[in-house]
Amino acid sequence: MKKNIALVAGGYSGEYVISVQSAVTIENNLDSSKYNVYKIIITKESWSYTSADGLVTEVDKNDFSLTINGGKIRFDAVFIGIHGTPGEDGRLQGYFEMLGIPFTSCGMVTSALTFNKSYCNKVVDAFKVVNVSKSVHIFSNQPYNTTEILQQLRLPVFVKPAEGGSSIGMSKVKTAEELQPAIDKAFKEDAQILIEEFIQGRELTIGLYRSNGAITVLPITEIVSTKEFFDYEAKYTPGVSNEITPAPVSDDITRQVQETATTIYHKLNCKGIVRIDFIYEEAAGKLFFLEVNTMPGQSENSLVPQQVRAAGKTLQEFYGLLLEESLR
Repeated sequence: MKKNIALVAGGYSGEYVISVQSAVTIENNLDSSKYNVYKIIITKESWSYTSADGLVTEVDKNDFSLTINGGKIRFDAVFIGIHGTPGEDGRLQGYFEMLGIPFTSCGMVTSALTFNKSYCNKVVDAFKVVNVSKSVHIFSNQPYNTTEILQQLRLPVFVKPAEGGSSIGMSKVKTAEELQPAIDKAFKEDAQILIEEFIQGRELTIGLYRSNGAITVLPITEIVSTKEFFDYEAKYTPGVSNEITPAPVSDDITRQVQETATTIYHKLNCKGIVRIDFIYEEAAGKLFFLEVNTMPGQSENSLVPQQVRAAGKTLQEFYGLLLEESLR
């Protein structure tokens, strides 16, 4: 018997458009012989499903169900495809946990922790398995002093919303005069900001997922951007960055990235597909942790789909594994 799957997309953040693109890829690659897929778009105004004939049905949030043609549709599992709030920061995860509905991503606590880059850095640093860049965490409702910040950190620094993705609101600061405008820009996106020292090196990212209780590590991607850093334009404009999968790195670096990512995945109690970003500082031979992305992009050209294909899998096979693991 086919299972009813809710594919949730949209969200409340600037990543709405990317989420909708991810959902198209996921929907196109879920096996229709196994699953009845209902794509539900979540916005602040509504949670709704639109049928092929254009009929819009609102979700009953009491039990996360749909009533269509007089029949009540309950879901066996939820495939979460929302980047940003509320699908990446633990809010939806907590809701589904309370309702007892399985879902494909990390749980509420892990999602909330990893969504905040500053808090996640502190926890990962405590694992003592990877280097973490020095940083300062500031809040819009608390006083801060740019001079004192620059006494703690050496330029250049990255200024970024502590809770946000797709590099929205992010700046690279090279001079003291650039710091305040960068802070102002980031505060337009979030009430918390992470300011961290820039590490010169190769940007490496790796996807991992759990299937049948075991962790599978995907091939590493190296990101070579023509921009100053891997910003929104570099991520989503064809030709602006070169993403090489598998990354042209030595066996030793490959092993170090794979083992470190696996340890972080375990220790953070991750579930589903997670992408972990690193910088490899070649001069010192050191690996630096950048961030954990518990809702990595799934559009056709996104990094994880590239890695899945490089691993010799189809997206249909991959998404099926994620769903079956959530149901298991």
